[in-house]
Amino acid sequence: MPSPAPRIDRRRFLALLGLFWVAPLVWAQGTGMTPIPSRPPAPALQLRDSDDRLVDLAQYRGRVVLINFWATWCPPCRQEFPSLGRVRERFPPGTFEVIAVNVGEEVETAFPFTGSTAFPVVFDTEAKTVAAWSVRGLPTTFLVDRQGHLAFQATGGREFDAADIVAVIEQLLNH
Repeated sequence: MPSPAPRIDRRRFLALLGLFWVAPLVWAQGTGMTPIPSRPPAPALQLRDSDDRLVDLAQYRGRVVLINFWATWCPPCRQEFPSLGRVRERFPPGTFEVIAVNVGEEVETAFPFTGSTAFPVVFDTEAKTVAAWSVRGLPTTFLVDRQGHLAFQATGGREFDAADIVAVIEQLLNH
């Protein structure tokens, strides 16, 4: 007798399906980041890393934080991922941080890809944070200023150690 098909959470399936349909729209690599004029407070972000430690965005208050939403099945995400580590290394510890949020995948799927990153990689296995952060496609990235407000955003692949993005980070660090 065949085993029953695994059950799929409908909300998770619909969220991932929505991201899949939007992914081709953000396939092309962009440049720079777009300012968020109203600078709203960043939504809460409390997720666990591969060692089951809680990473809370609030613990990074006083730093500029780059939040990158990604998945291993997303080619632009995979392409830009190494630049997250390079941009993290450009700034002194305690001033700037990168947090990579893997969306909709289990730790076992993403862990071999992430290797030994110098920044936190957290897992939103049920894709619950994408709505609060208004993520419409992958990859999506936000820069959070030192006061905890959303300052810049980008949808689509980027090289985060490019001069224009580094300049935006430096601008936020100097304010």
